[in-house]
Amino acid sequence: MSKLTDFKVLCFDVYGTLIDWETGITTALAPLFAASSRPGPPRAELLSALHTLETAQQRLTPTLPYRDLPPPPSLSSAFGASVGSWPAFPDTVAALRRLSSSGYKLVVLSNTDRASFAATNAGPLEGVPFDLVLTAEDVGSFKPAARNFDIMLKEVGDKLGVGREGVLQTAQSQFHDHHPARAKGVRSCWIARQGAVMGNMDEEVYDWKFVTLGEMADAVEAERAVVS
Repeated sequence: MSKLTDFKVLCFDVYGTLIDWETGITTALAPLFAASSRPGPPRAELLSALHTLETAQQRLTPTLPYRDLPPPPSLSSAFGASVGSWPAFPDTVAALRRLSSSGYKLVVLSNTDRASFAATNAGPLEGVPFDLVLTAEDVGSFKPAARNFDIMLKEVGDKLGVGREGVLQTAQSQFHDHHPARAKGVRSCWIARQGAVMGNMDEEVYDWKFVTLGEMADAVEAERAVVS
C-alpha cells in the first residue's frame, strides 16, 4: 500500500497522540513536589525518569491498571482520577471526526484502563465514537508487548473484518507503538508531537509522518480529492 487511503482501520494510541499526557502527568504530579516543599526537576528530566520507571513497573505488574502505576500509593487515587481530564491536543477532536467521515474505522489500543479511557472519551474527546476499544486492562499487558498487537489484529479481523494489511497504527510513541507495530508487519503513521519526551527512541521507524493529527487528516482529504 502506498497511500493513506489504502487503509481501512486507523489504530490509535490515545495518551501522547490524541491526549496531551505529558501536560496531564506533570500537572497531576505537581502536588507531590508541593507537599515536599522542594522544586520539581525540569519537565524533560521528570518525564524521561517517569518513562523509565513506568516501563519497568509495567513489566513487573502487567495487569495493574494504568491509573495506579506512576505515583506513590498516597497519591494513586488523585492521580487515577486525573487521567480522564488530561487535555486533548487542540487538533484532535476535529481531526478524528474528519478521519471517521473519510471512511476509516477508528480503533483504540491504549495502555490505560477502561474507566480512565471512558472518562477521557466522554470529556476531552467529546464523545467521538470509536469502532473498537482495547485497553491494557482488556489485554492483560502493556505496549510494547507483542501480544497487545496480536490481540488488536485478531479483534480487528473478527469484529471489523479487516486484515493486517488494512490497519495503520497511528501514534506518537516510537517505543510503545511504532517499533512493535513494525515487528508485527503493521505499517504506521507517526504523529510527531512537538516537544514530546516520553516514548522517543534514537531509531525512528514509520511509513508516514505528520506533526499533528490535523495534518494527517489534511493529507487524507487531499488524496481523496485526487481520486474523486
